[in-house]
Amino acid sequence: MDLQRMLEMCRRDQWSLDDLDWSAPPPPMDEDKERAVCQFFTDMAGIELLAAALFDAQRRKTDDPVLREIFRSFVRDEERHSDCAARLARHYDVRHLRAYRPNRHLLRFAPHFVNAIEYLSPEIANAYITTGEILLDVALLRSLDDYVADAMSHQAMRLINRDESRHIAVDFHMVELYASDTTVPPPRPLPDQVRAWWAFGRVLWHAKPFFRKVFFEPMDRTDPSGRRLLEAFKRVQLLSAKPSVRARPFTRFLLTLQALYNHPVFGALFGRVVLRTLGVDGRVAAILYTPEELERAYRMSFDELAQAALAAKHAC
Repeated sequence: MDLQRMLEMCRRDQWSLDDLDWSAPPPPMDEDKERAVCQFFTDMAGIELLAAALFDAQRRKTDDPVLREIFRSFVRDEERHSDCAARLARHYDVRHLRAYRPNRHLLRFAPHFVNAIEYLSPEIANAYITTGEILLDVALLRSLDDYVADAMSHQAMRLINRDESRHIAVDFHMVELYASDTTVPPPRPLPDQVRAWWAFGRVLWHAKPFFRKVFFEPMDRTDPSGRRLLEAFKRVQLLSAKPSVRARPFTRFLLTLQALYNHPVFGALFGRVVLRTLGVDGRVAAILYTPEELERAYRMSFDELAQAALAAKHAC
């Protein structure tokens, strides 16, 4: 990746909420749909603030001045996305049926995740960030936009998706960067190791209810076929299957859990425990790619994998 060119794109493609035309009235919705739409956008505002905090952590951890500026621009992007989602929630809150607050599982998960990023290796942090960005961009945002089916949402999502495409491209670049790092880091002091594992344990404990309430259940409503959700996780699996990525300790840990879940005996006995640890449900713990797709992913560069993931959101 040409990081300097990426930075120029980040600066060029900034936008403001005032660039959108907020004057159009919302479309008619029944009460149930209005509640769902307002809650989805309220939760989206919280997710985007979490993403901003994670990119800010990456900004502080990198020594590359260009990457630092790229991540700084990503923080601005995510904060703007949060403001936009909150404004969309207010825009569609026509009847004022109830007060909308971020999902309690999001509020419980977010501080533990941000805390864990401070102690865990950048590689692990980036793995979660990349997965979240793919879920958001390939699956959740497009499905929510289709569910709302309104010009106001289309305007906002077009600009948000443009930003998220840059984020995913850099996410894949960072995966490649960490996968190519063969240096062995010096052992960390025992207190730091304890804090890291305690923080990570709290993330794992809160991950499943967070993903279920903030990603899976909204996706079940906005895309009942599940095709976008499965496509997003397939892209994560293909990225993890790259030899240099799967050789990393954290990826080996996740792939081992996936293999145990799919084992006919172990999965039948302990599958629920594995899913609780992974934080997902059984649909996305299965192997989602074909042997042909896996072989093709082996031959692709990380940039090509990123482009394929971005193309998938338009194909679904």
